[in-house]
Amino acid sequence: MKITNVEMVISAVKPEQYPAGQLSEFALAGRSNVGKSSFINKMINRKNFARTSSKPGKTQTLNFYRINDAFYFVDVPGYGFAKVSKAEREAWGKMIETYFTTREQLKAALLIVDLRHPPTKDDVMMYEFLKHYNIPTLVIATKADKIPRGKWQQHAKVAKETLRLIPDDELIIFSAETGQGKDEAWGALQKWV
Repeated sequence: MKITNVEMVISAVKPEQYPAGQLSEFALAGRSNVGKSSFINKMINRKNFARTSSKPGKTQTLNFYRINDAFYFVDVPGYGFAKVSKAEREAWGKMIETYFTTREQLKAALLIVDLRHPPTKDDVMMYEFLKHYNIPTLVIATKADKIPRGKWQQHAKVAKETLRLIPDDELIIFSAETGQGKDEAWGALQKWV
């Protein structure tokens, strides 16, 4: 996909702040520091558009990125080891759940996992949550450049089995460094745009 226009529209915490209109939305879910921002940047060919951070838990709002005036990527706060209070984590949980369960424009979730390791308990819980609400899900297994190509399928198999991935949902092996999986990801998203 040729990206001509990208805009960070709003950082929202409640439904009345979500962008108006009927453009399709794709939510990026994953644990803190798994590479959601790097995924966005690689997909849109921009180096530092979505801010990456070495400090987990940086994203604390729903960040809406409008792409080509055609659809949105919505970066949601990462789960896992962010150093935030229990109250803050609960508030994030409520904000994320509200978005996922009430947003009509949400076409699919992109669950970002680290190909190098089996999905975490939190990844499994997130996938089960998405399936409970019948949200189409595309699993993006990042950091493929960090393991030998010959081991990719073995790692992908572990990820699929750990998540108990249903046949309708696809897993794409991805690297923000090399661009591996970028075309496949765009191809998979096309059916919902």
